[in-house]
Amino acid sequence: MIEPVFRILVTDDEEQMRELLVSNLEKEGYETVTATNGLEAIDLLKEQSFHLVLLDVMMPELDGLTACMRIREFSNVPIIMLTARSEELDRIHGLKIGADDYITKPFSPRELLARIEATLRRTHNFSKEQEATFDAGVLSIDIEGRAVSVKGKTVNLTRKEFDLLYLFITNEDKVFSREQLLDQIWGTEYHGNLRTVDTHIKTLRLKLGEAGGYIQTVWGIGYKFEANV
Repeated sequence: MIEPVFRILVTDDEEQMRELLVSNLEKEGYETVTATNGLEAIDLLKEQSFHLVLLDVMMPELDGLTACMRIREFSNVPIIMLTARSEELDRIHGLKIGADDYITKPFSPRELLARIEATLRRTHNFSKEQEATFDAGVLSIDIEGRAVSVKGKTVNLTRKEFDLLYLFITNEDKVFSREQLLDQIWGTEYHGNLRTVDTHIKTLRLKLGEAGGYIQTVWGIGYKFEANV
């Protein structure tokens, strides 16, 4: 049972689905608020604080994909897309525009709860973010000192390279698109080419040597950090 501290915004135009989702979530101790379309969800997110959003794709007034893109303009709240469409291209598109996960209907409550818990662990209860040091395999990072070493040997990183590495390690297994990395590391005002991200990732991998493989390419989407490879 999860302590009732996580607030989830449930967005679906079908009343029966909303009620089913709310029932299963509240049984697990989550607090829920509901919205019937993307516009309502956006308004609620601007007024209240949520730890995660469940966002149906096919909705009237404003569909889930468009809503996801608009939410990403002002919030990094984790988003799990819900859809009856199972095509791979749809999933890739959803992840590219900022969704954290993508689950296809029909799904079991257990699967959805597992996805939610995994997402919340990555984004809201990740102890490494508060720790002064991080160790994974041959990689060691002094977060406060912004120092990195591989097998005890110091690795000199530029500010952007360290910022990239820090973002990855505090969001292990989370897939970032190139657009997301550009926004979070270089800022939304930066208008450089997306190849800037690829170039920095390539250099970072080379500098990390044996640990460079922890930064993985997710084909068609972007990159993620996984130490257990």
